[in-house]
Amino acid sequence: MYHYVRDLAKSNYPEIKGLDLKEFKEQLLFLKKNYTLVKIEDVINSYENNCHLPDNAALLTFDDGYKDHFINVFPILNDMKIQGCFYPPAHVIKNKSVLDVNKIHFILASVKDKNIIVEQIFKQLTLHKKKYNLKDNLFYFNKLAKASRFDSKEVIFIKRILQVELPENLRNKITDFLFKKYVTSDEESFSKTLYMNVNDMKEMISAGMHFGSHGFGHYWLASLSHKQQEVDINKSLNFLEKIGADLNNWTMCYPYGSYNKDTISILKNNRCKLAFTTKVSIAQIDSDNTLEVPRLDTNDLPKDRNG
Repeated sequence: MYHYVRDLAKSNYPEIKGLDLKEFKEQLLFLKKNYTLVKIEDVINSYENNCHLPDNAALLTFDDGYKDHFINVFPILNDMKIQGCFYPPAHVIKNKSVLDVNKIHFILASVKDKNIIVEQIFKQLTLHKKKYNLKDNLFYFNKLAKASRFDSKEVIFIKRILQVELPENLRNKITDFLFKKYVTSDEESFSKTLYMNVNDMKEMISAGMHFGSHGFGHYWLASLSHKQQEVDINKSLNFLEKIGADLNNWTMCYPYGSYNKDTISILKNNRCKLAFTTKVSIAQIDSDNTLEVPRLDTNDLPKDRNG
């Protein structure tokens, strides 16, 4: 599972939580040395027809449709004759906007001292406390600020308060405020440089890359009703059809890894072949549900050709 892949030292946002391009190349060489890189069609065939995959088979997936994937990743995969599986969020690409989750990434990458962002969020919570019937600031910090394997407690607090904890319209309002304050007020221009466009994707599909659904609005699908999920997924399939993706072998990558029984039911009804989660594990063809396939993160494997 990959997200940002770029030359971090030369990036305008060297603190973005991404994989450096040199390390990506090294990781590919490590994978080529120790694994057999397969295509999505091979994996689908192995699940559907019990066809044996090579030992140590590996599949590459890339979330969120970043321009990084077209400029940096695609030429390397094409030269090495490796297929990548790409999952763009359709809404922001069509509307030249930026996902809230990406806004948060770049806010974090723009401010070295994360406590400054925490203090700004506290000010916003205080400002809106009465209107939204909010609790005290420390209540939210104590509840949400739990360090993860990749992030400090301050970063986790910022992510959780702005992604899930607050009412959606307030989350959006605070995120937009911080994005304009620390990153840019020109969201449309930023979007054009952050995400692939339709022509990029069509070129990649023509070269044999796989494109699947990452939802239309990049929602936490489990938070939506059955009908809302159905509408969102159908809109994402319409987008895939317009860019020329293979709808006979379409796959899904759950935004934020969020899904529920309704999601599974909708995917089954639409004949989805595979769906990828963010559960950290090696996929087991003989036992894993085809619509709940786990993945390893790039950080779970060496970034050196010699391992």
